[in-house]
Amino acid sequence: MKQNVWNRCVLGAFLGLGITTGIAIAISLIIGDGTYYAVMPQLVQDFGSELNAVLVQTMVSLMYGAIWGGASFVWEMENWSITRQTVTHLLIVSLSTLPVAYLMRWMDRNVLGILGYFGIFLMIYGVVWIFLYLGTKRRVEKLNQGVQQRWNSAE
Repeated sequence: MKQNVWNRCVLGAFLGLGITTGIAIAISLIIGDGTYYAVMPQLVQDFGSELNAVLVQTMVSLMYGAIWGGASFVWEMENWSITRQTVTHLLIVSLSTLPVAYLMRWMDRNVLGILGYFGIFLMIYGVVWIFLYLGTKRRVEKLNQGVQQRWNSAE
């Protein structure tokens, strides 16, 4: 299990970096002035240069992705209820999100910014969870139908 979690952390790290890079490219395209915006402008001020800001963002993206990748092990805890899995996963990822979002300036650095960011985070998490839950439920129903059909044909 430890090796599996480690592998997920490594994969998650690189996915996190890829997602961050993709977001930077998308933002640059949306702005559309021909400039590549690798980081938030405030990060350049925070870390003294664009290179320092990009290095920090890269390291944070790798760590953040690793946390999300490692946290996915929670969904394989078959002896846990879906509620326990969801709450545990939500706690791991939301508690890792706050310092990252704060450091990377993904939110305003005040109480309203924190509350707004977590509100948006929880809404997105909830919507994704509902779609995953419904998809899993549908697969389980199909499996049950297949078992029932085999059971009926064996009689």
